Amino acid sequence: MPSYELALITKVMERPEMIKALTKMSRGILERGGVLRTIENLGQKELPFKMRKHRENYTEGNYFIVHFDMAHRVVQKFHASLHRDRDFIRPNLLRKEVERRRPCLDGPCYFGDLRGPEYEKMKKVGVFSKRLDHINVILKVKHLEEQNRAKNQ
Repeated sequence: MPSYELALITKVMERPEMIKALTKMSRGILERGGVLRTIENLGQKELPFKMRKHRENYTEGNYFIVHFDMAHRVVQKFHASLHRDRDFIRPNLLRKEVERRRPCLDGPCYFGDLRGPEYEKMKKVGVFSKRLDHINVILKVKHLEEQNRAKNQ
């Protein structure tokens, strides 16, 4: 399910009325098969400009941020129901982007991803050292053969 963020401005109400309005909103999320993550209260503030909703003018409002997950096909209906509700002045719905990361940044990769340059350097040094060992062995054998020939003569 995609994640969403709801920036919600409600009209100024008493605490019990505010709880009823937020309960109604959260129940709407749960009834549509969503998962409610967090509700953050940003407090009561003066609106940046005069807003008109349902034939009433507002200059102050309560700000909330709501994080939830919901199927895409029912989000539009949920958002429309928030617009129709008289308790909410401005519900702004945003889809949260999924953070995409390379899976191998935190640890080693075991499924065919390219390894870092340090690994390549080690690999080249290892091959080179094996070649040097092989050359050293050949030189030692040649040196021993020359010593045996010198003894035999």
